[in-house]
Amino acid sequence: MPPNDPTPSVRDSLLDEATRRFAAQGFGGTSLQVIADGVGIRKASLLYHFPSKDALRDAVLERLLARWNALLPGLLLAASEGGAPRRDRFARVMEALTSFFLEDADRARVLLREILDRPDAFRALLARHVRPWIVIVAEQLEAAKADGAVHEDADPEAYAVQVLHLVVGGIAVMDATSALLDAPPERARARFEVELMRIVRAAIFRPQERNTKKIRQAGVRR
Repeated sequence: MPPNDPTPSVRDSLLDEATRRFAAQGFGGTSLQVIADGVGIRKASLLYHFPSKDALRDAVLERLLARWNALLPGLLLAASEGGAPRRDRFARVMEALTSFFLEDADRARVLLREILDRPDAFRALLARHVRPWIVIVAEQLEAAKADGAVHEDADPEAYAVQVLHLVVGGIAVMDATSALLDAPPERARARFEVELMRIVRAAIFRPQERNTKKIRQAGVRR
């Protein structure tokens, strides 16, 4: 396939279809025949690319986590920009995390199913691919705690894990729970993202004593 050809390869199409099916029906509830039919090829052709169902699942997870790892350089840059306030740097990291899963909610659904269905096997993948993100956030928040911006009794590492729980779990079930907001899916997604950012910031950062409006008012009175 030419480098600029937007047509996905058969292998990529199989991974896309498998991701959708595993997210919606689970690994056990999805057959190779259904995936092959979804792509429009014979099962034998699927097995040419992936010799077993387990091999296909492994490829789905490796691709998902590789895309996650591709975000790390940007997260490191966002976390280390010295000119921006720590709250703003933290917000950029959170936005990158949330956007990654909102971009394709099946990513969250596949991860959640794997964590629930085979926690022991998935623990090693989490340690290798997700642990670096936890370290980035925890180090950033530890520095903010030293500056007095974060609650003194906060556990930044455990907090980062809880945020991941909140994002992955919330996005994985968002299509169903959007009914609780009485809003169209896209509007529900936008509201979810706004409130998620507010919650994760409010839970870790100490309240600012004076906001910008109050400072301006004080200047006028002077």
